[in-house]
Amino acid sequence: MNLDPAWVADLVARALAEDLGGPDGVDVTSVATIPAGQVDVVDMVARAPGVVAGLPVALAVFEAVGDVSTEALVDDGAAVERGDVLATITGPTRALLTAERTALNLISRASGVATHTRRWVTAIDGTGAKVLDTRKTTPGLRPLEKYAVRAGGGTNKRMGLYDVAMIKDNHKLAAGSITAAYEAVRGTFPEVAVQVEVTTVAEAVEAVTAGATFLLLDNMGPELLREVVAAVGGKAELEATGNLTLDRAREFAGTGVDYLSVGGLTHSSPILDIALDLRPREA
Repeated sequence: MNLDPAWVADLVARALAEDLGGPDGVDVTSVATIPAGQVDVVDMVARAPGVVAGLPVALAVFEAVGDVSTEALVDDGAAVERGDVLATITGPTRALLTAERTALNLISRASGVATHTRRWVTAIDGTGAKVLDTRKTTPGLRPLEKYAVRAGGGTNKRMGLYDVAMIKDNHKLAAGSITAAYEAVRGTFPEVAVQVEVTTVAEAVEAVTAGATFLLLDNMGPELLREVVAAVGGKAELEATGNLTLDRAREFAGTGVDYLSVGGLTHSSPILDIALDLRPREA
């Protein structure tokens, strides 16, 4: 589940710059109210049950702000309850409070995605189907949000437009047909995986006949999904996508498809409430 350290460092720098007004900015409240030499300990605490993701990223924020020591008490992917301490950070109080909101924004967002993903994974457990994410991510946060999907037990689909060719309805219209679009992609980028979006059994059969081995079954109900599985199952991997809901996830997964793709994992997940508590100072 590792993230690229260089990408994390860049993300942390950009996120801190938003809060501080630039690389040379200051937290005016903390500088004005807290002596430069004061040192304290803070605990990062879950305020609600959920699944943790992005804890190393959050701790990297503190490490970027000052000379602090950090201790993670749980791993990403762990299920936590309200009141559980996720990490402890010790260092200059100014640094701790300067990093607080930036760190919490990142871990709360990622943990919200992981928590939502875990609900979907649990809902279809035992069906044989897997939960996939999409490209419906927050601009600039895609690696973190897709990492969070993995932490929640889901599977990443494609990272962008460069690593997998996905022939959708507008591509089919522009090329003239599914077969023409597939052959054009295969001829131009022979080493790139190709996925084809279909809306009917006939389109599924055409795509497989053209050579496609991965089909997106767009906005199909369970009955139609079963018909497609019967027609081309075993000849291509099949992904149900569009208008899926958690309360019906198991019904759709039980049709025999290989995947359910859920854009809401990354575009609609509420954050997991996580806070930073300053430990009381000794009298």
